[in-house]
Amino acid sequence: MARPQAPVSVTVLGECVADAFTDPARSSSDELALRALPGGGPANTAVALARLGTPTRFLGRFSHDVFGTLFRARLSASGIDLTGSVTAPEPSTLAVADLDDSGQATYTFYADSAADWQWTTDELAATQQDDAACLHTGSLALIRQPGGTRIEDHLAQAREHVTVSIDPNVRPLLVPPAAYRERLPHWCALADILRLSEDDLALLLPGAGAEEACDTWHAAGARLVVITLGGRGALASLDGLRVTVAAPAIDVVDTVGAGDSFTAGLLHRLAALGHLGGRLDALSLEDLTDACSFATRVAALTCSVPGANPPLADAVGLKAGVDGLLPHA
Repeated sequence: MARPQAPVSVTVLGECVADAFTDPARSSSDELALRALPGGGPANTAVALARLGTPTRFLGRFSHDVFGTLFRARLSASGIDLTGSVTAPEPSTLAVADLDDSGQATYTFYADSAADWQWTTDELAATQQDDAACLHTGSLALIRQPGGTRIEDHLAQAREHVTVSIDPNVRPLLVPPAAYRERLPHWCALADILRLSEDDLALLLPGAGAEEACDTWHAAGARLVVITLGGRGALASLDGLRVTVAAPAIDVVDTVGAGDSFTAGLLHRLAALGHLGGRLDALSLEDLTDACSFATRVAALTCSVPGANPPLADAVGLKAGVDGLLPHA
């Protein structure tokens, strides 16, 4: 089993989004009060990685507006390196979340011409002085234009010296699922790790089962495919060899940021086991099971609190905080 000699760093490339939630205590029949929290899939993943103890660099385009200031403050407070990020004239992306009775969130996005999608080739080229072992990206930054295609080109160059991780994070209200389906084979050719949710699967390959989907994406080039199954845990497929892990039982407050936290937990544990920096050639099913089990604990703890607020390392089984997290039967 490989082990790194020094802490392995991860770079995350993508968007920040202001998640606005209704505040019933301050709302009335003629006023809707919103509480805005910093979010966005890639930014959430970066925060979760840093809180777990992985040296993390975030590459984003931050607006001059009040939300951009909020995003920078959140990421900096988590100890994330913002070298390479851009201060942009365009506005920030806003998502208004509607939570159902089970805590599941659906979003309305205000994202046209936002800063997050405007990456230029020169801006991305300036980020390449990086000693990270893994580059993680995905979500809206990878699909929205004009920046998405430029990020794809950046990944093609970066994968020569890093492990590439992609989370499609399909947002059908903002981007038609057909656009994701068109680009996904190319993303699989670039990615070593493809992490997505069961909901993403239903939109990307309607009618396909999880194992069939894994085989499809393996054939397109992704070595490791991990599909999160909510309260039922996760399925991981490494070149067609499968493992499943159970999710810890926990009282769910909401699911905001759960998938992002799972991805962070997965990358953090793969780094700790010495598997990031190449094509996952030494990854065993034993280590994969270990990493996915750790990731489900990170995701569960995120679901136990409001919003995308991932846990610190001490809460995720590294100390006694895991004692109350029991796998489902």
